[in-house]
Amino acid sequence: MSHTPHELAEEFPDKIDAMSQLKQTDAHFARLADEYHEVNRVVHRAETNVEPIEELAEVDLRKKRAALKDEIWAILSKS
Repeated sequence: MSHTPHELAEEFPDKIDAMSQLKQTDAHFARLADEYHEVNRVVHRAETNVEPIEELAEVDLRKKRAALKDEIWAILSKS
């Protein structure tokens, strides 16, 4: 199995403990993290042509991933 880039632990290595805690105590954060991982994996599969999708769909997914990451960071930066 190949390494999936842009995982949250890779993006925010200094916030791993905070993310783990928030996933257990904050349902909204847990949902955001799950959605981020799902979108990130779809983007990765598209980028590596494992499951190719149309270019515009891939761009939209990258934008969604960025928006989720921004929302996750907003929560992490307050913790």
